[in-house]
Amino acid sequence: QVQLVEAGGGLVQAGGSLRLSCGVSGGTFSRYAMGWFRQTPGKEREFVAAISRSGLRTLYADSVKGRFTISRDNAKNTMYLQMNSLKPEDTAAYYCAARPNSLNPVVVYNAHSDYEYWGQGTQVTVSP
Repeated sequence: QVQLVEAGGGLVQAGGSLRLSCGVSGGTFSRYAMGWFRQTPGKEREFVAAISRSGLRTLYADSVKGRFTISRDNAKNTMYLQMNSLKPEDTAAYYCAARPNSLNPVVVYNAHSDYEYWGQGTQVTVSP
């Protein structure tokens, strides 16, 4: 059973920073392509960032490019999202997602349907 647990959310002022983490248990983390998504009430879950299973390739939504950095530590079975220069519009529940058995080490995925396993989410609130 694969489980994903996010941590690191909280309340921060605009311009501040947060670092989210996603710990993965079960399966082989190094074979998972990973991603971050976010969702606000009444809206669909939207793509934020993705990283290939090797960590060699990353992809970002235009809205976070240059401010957020996705990374992973395969030795620790953990993925991270460093969020800098936060804006009130970044306020959302953030979810990590895993796509197992990613054969290609440099492929990234940005669609909700590409991922099989999801965490429970962590809330990020950015005050003006």
